[in-house]
Amino acid sequence: MGLISEVLMLPFAPVRGSAWAIRQVVREAERIYYDPATVRAELASLEERLEAGEITEEEFDHQEDELLDRLETAMRSGDTTGNGT
Repeated sequence: MGLISEVLMLPFAPVRGSAWAIRQVVREAERIYYDPATVRAELASLEERLEAGEITEEEFDHQEDELLDRLETAMRSGDTTGNGT
């Protein structure tokens, strides 16, 4: 961008900065959401809740399917670290 366009866009700087910050937060949230280590930990927790009688078999199956879909998406994307952070 040239100097003139920078000056003309100056009033929009807070909006552009906010949009950038929101994109960064969304990107990090998605990285954590699809992290294979996170999904595996949630699967283990889900199984523990089933064994403790906190959820029914039907609830377990439904939530397990959602978690396995997330894990499959994460494995397909291939850009996750798998370290759980």
